Amino acid sequence: MTARSRLLASTLLIGAASIASPAFAQTAPLTPQTQTEATDANNPPPAEAGQDIVVTGTLISNPNLVSSSPVNVIAENELTLRNTNTVEQIIRELPGAVPGIGSSVNNGQGGFATINLRNLGSQRNLVLLDGDRLVPAAAGGTVDLNNIPVALIQRVDVLTGGASTTYGADAVSGVANFITKRDFAGFEANVSQQISERGDANYFRSDLTIGANFDDGRGNAVLSVGYQEADPLYQGKRDISVFTIGSANGVAAGASPTSVPTGVDFGNGQGQLQVNPAGTALVTAYSPFNFSPYNIFQTPFKRYNIFGQAHYEISDNLEVYSRALFSKNTVQQIIAPSGIFGEALTIPANNPYLNASLRAQLCSLNNVSAANCTGTTSLNLPAVYRRSTELGPRVSTWTTQVFDYKAGLRLKLSDHHKIDISGAYGENQLDQVQSGYVLRSRVQQALNANNTSTCTVTTNGCVPLNLFGQDGSITSAQAAFLNGQSSIVIKTALSQAKAVLNGDFGATLPWAAEPIGYALGGEYRKYSYNRAPDAYALSPGELGGAGGAILPFNGSYDVKEAFGELIAPLVADKPFFRALTLEGGFRYSKYQIFAANRPNFDAWTYKGGISWEPFAAIKFRGNYQRAVRAPNIGELFSPVVTSLDNLAVDPCAGTAPVNNANLTLACRNQGAPAASIGSILNPASGQVNVTGGGNPSILPEKADTFTAGVVIQPKDLIPGFSLAIDYFDIKVNDAITAATPGDLISACFGNNPASITAAQAASAACTSIRRSPLNGRLSGSSVTVPGLTQPLTNLGRLATNGVDLNANYKHEFGNVGLNLSFQGTWTDKNTFRASPTGYNRDCVGYYSVNCGSIQPEWQWNQRTSLSLGEATVSLLWRHISGVQYEGQAADFAARGFTTANRNLFNGTVTGPSPLAGRSFNFNKIPAYDYFDLSVQFEATEHMTFTFGVRNLLDKQPPLVGSSAGATAFNSGNTYPSTYDAIGRLYNVSARVRF
Repeated sequence: MTARSRLLASTLLIGAASIASPAFAQTAPLTPQTQTEATDANNPPPAEAGQDIVVTGTLISNPNLVSSSPVNVIAENELTLRNTNTVEQIIRELPGAVPGIGSSVNNGQGGFATINLRNLGSQRNLVLLDGDRLVPAAAGGTVDLNNIPVALIQRVDVLTGGASTTYGADAVSGVANFITKRDFAGFEANVSQQISERGDANYFRSDLTIGANFDDGRGNAVLSVGYQEADPLYQGKRDISVFTIGSANGVAAGASPTSVPTGVDFGNGQGQLQVNPAGTALVTAYSPFNFSPYNIFQTPFKRYNIFGQAHYEISDNLEVYSRALFSKNTVQQIIAPSGIFGEALTIPANNPYLNASLRAQLCSLNNVSAANCTGTTSLNLPAVYRRSTELGPRVSTWTTQVFDYKAGLRLKLSDHHKIDISGAYGENQLDQVQSGYVLRSRVQQALNANNTSTCTVTTNGCVPLNLFGQDGSITSAQAAFLNGQSSIVIKTALSQAKAVLNGDFGATLPWAAEPIGYALGGEYRKYSYNRAPDAYALSPGELGGAGGAILPFNGSYDVKEAFGELIAPLVADKPFFRALTLEGGFRYSKYQIFAANRPNFDAWTYKGGISWEPFAAIKFRGNYQRAVRAPNIGELFSPVVTSLDNLAVDPCAGTAPVNNANLTLACRNQGAPAASIGSILNPASGQVNVTGGGNPSILPEKADTFTAGVVIQPKDLIPGFSLAIDYFDIKVNDAITAATPGDLISACFGNNPASITAAQAASAACTSIRRSPLNGRLSGSSVTVPGLTQPLTNLGRLATNGVDLNANYKHEFGNVGLNLSFQGTWTDKNTFRASPTGYNRDCVGYYSVNCGSIQPEWQWNQRTSLSLGEATVSLLWRHISGVQYEGQAADFAARGFTTANRNLFNGTVTGPSPLAGRSFNFNKIPAYDYFDLSVQFEATEHMTFTFGVRNLLDKQPPLVGSSAGATAFNSGNTYPSTYDAIGRLYNVSARVRF
């Protein structure tokens, strides 16, 4: 090879990698492929001679040795048939997973998308790209799935079970490994468009990929660029969500379906302006506020991405490689208008917007005589609630810029040993801009006025504020002065270095056909995080309706690891032992936390597995792993602040404490003033103040994961058929958790608050709850209302178990090809308790504020594809079994529900909603079945079209009201991440390749 050609090869290698785009294999033929391969871990994809392959679940790259861990595979063509724009969408619909944060989450977005395998939390599963970690997007260590372009994916391997021995900490519930295309040569362009039947929910995506082999095939370089854009879908565009409907009473809030929602409220549906502890309205009550039309079902999204990848064989024994990605994403959250929610303010008696009646009431409230209630006498407004619709919606815009680069070399030491050494570095910057928020300090400044044109303090162009009028009383000039914009900058970084010695021991055991394979190595990772909020975000309560203060913090830690794996074929081609294989592995991890007075710690993980194939048609497999999850930066370093969580019913609310001495004592011990007893309101908008943060003393959590299954492939009896049945059991001990609001309330008040004892009322579980000193409420200003205390501890425990079933059948009937695939999961239980004495809550089949994302007992996807010549018609059936409100459980009392609050609304919806007059039961969601139709056609050798209809029957989502569950997942009166809120959706895509 000439020096010039070597220089050219090196230039191509470095250039493609630095520009950024993933490696491609030759384009897969567009014939029917199963959605999931039942036995991928036992039948690795074919590899070219001498080429390493990626088998998820093991570091041993010998394609003839298999892992005992079940791996589900999403084939490339499945992504094409679904015309999926983000990988988050397809994974959240997989049985065995539940929706994480994604495009259907509005209030609760963080600017990134996550997955949640086995419903054990997104922090307990790993996202990998070709077996490697990527830089996380947040303090919790989660990877943003928005940064993984669908066009570059050859397949997705999903291993739902412990994998910490192979991949390190965090792989407690499993891994999602995105395998990119390798050795792509040629040109490929993709473009797709989707739109709903109602003409909205538009989503556009385009990708361009160019690759080439060079130097007689010794090297390959590929570059891919992509762009996509999604329009927002407002909840006001669907009948189910055009009006906010109370989960407890079935009443639709607002004035009319078409007009801009009017009303000022303090979030509990009564629509009053409240300024005193007793909750008496000082102005006429408005209509309950309708916040649904401001919210969205599909978040606006825009992404530019570039990915480059290259490799080059310098010699027969040495290969160098590199890959790089860059992505810029913009995500928006749009929610109802800001306002003043429970803040203490003052106003001079001669404020021009105080009429005589209001002034007299305020003077009486402040114990100021009428004679002295004049001029600039300052009057206290103890707890003001006023939603400022005049400012428009609150908008949070997250802009993410991420790059992640890897380079390495593979050295063949002998025919039986090779080493792979690599290093990687990535940075993620997330800029959040919040706009449309009322600034508390400016409200106070604008109230201090004795005429309608000039404030007492004139800085910032102050305009006197009319806080007491009907909706619209705040003028455009006043609104402009109150309106604030805040910014937060978050930076994360991940440095990695890894060396893996891989191979086999040459000779085989006496009864075996393959040598023992091994992998040994070491790994180093360093994580760092920094959050820098501006002055507005720093000040508690300054941004009206944003929750508590966003405090600055930073943290970092590193981990040094040593690991090893063995796969040992013991017997082959013997009676009843066509194959018998054992495997084992270990990983030792030593963590260094870069913080004062924080002890370092270490952790061991290990695994053992067996695979027994008595005959060619059947294989049994089992695997046990001890997995760990180290605390992430957020759990270690995040400052303690007051924020918001979900709680609809407060035991101290209303008249419940009246004539009940012990319940009154409990409420008073929590800081409720005596005058508030009998008139305390439930938390505003079903959101309660909670105080919590990181805990530098927490240690890694430990998990025991077990899988056992059988794979049946009767090739002679039923060619093309395969069946895999696997049992899974995962237990997480010493779990890093915080109690749910429901658990904290139950710990104090018990199962029946009316029967609380004096001892309970004086217990730490009760006195740790801190109420508003003004009105006894558990919501209000984060400055004065800590609410519920939610410390992080290692006292939690999580457990889940169930069965996965995967079946596939392929057959050709003359010119017609039939492809059937089935993937289903039965989840027996998924339990959580925050402490050894806490309630062991099982959320399988239930929804509530305690259960987060819905996990059905049964879930399956079944695809039927027929191919004839160049055309393929495919139907996907998605099934979700029925679920019910948690208060309907037989053990409702132990779960913290009382007879009075265990039932949601069951009757006829009232109010201005289009659904008014129809009967609904918010306590149950029946089984749901969705059907998606796809038609794929190869118009020419170089061009393929795919047409699709998602939710073919236009099935409408279930109605459960606005406060049945957690804010992030219960939105628009339904659960839009689980059930389709968009309706029938059309998509079309075209692919050109040469």
